[in-house]
Amino acid sequence: QLQVVESGGGLVQPGGSLRLSCAVSGFTSGLDYSSIGWFRQAPGKEREGVSCITRIDSTTYYADAVKGRFTISRDNAKKTVFLQMNNLKPDDTAVYYCAADIDYYCSEYGLDSGDFGSWGQGTQVTVSS
Repeated sequence: QLQVVESGGGLVQPGGSLRLSCAVSGFTSGLDYSSIGWFRQAPGKEREGVSCITRIDSTTYYADAVKGRFTISRDNAKKTVFLQMNNLKPDDTAVYYCAADIDYYCSEYGLDSGDFGSWGQGTQVTVSS
């Protein structure tokens, strides 16, 4: 089981920015992550996929709701993925979860939480004036 730790959440005004980080550790020797994804869950709503990136070729996925505002990037040496969130809106308010897997490769077409084996505890993002 991998250890996944998110950081960077907080309170921001509409139009503001936040940068979330996801650090993954606990790999068995010789293994590495294949994909890291970001999901979010707002009160009373189902968890939804936000973005994902693969380690090998940086294939990325963005949900329609965040395209053009969020950017996912990776630092393979540090086994860390970042989610830069700009022009935040109140609808972006949610607990953001990072998930990692060593076998699944996300595509640009969709994101399913069931494909990820290891999850972080989540970090709260609140967008409010």
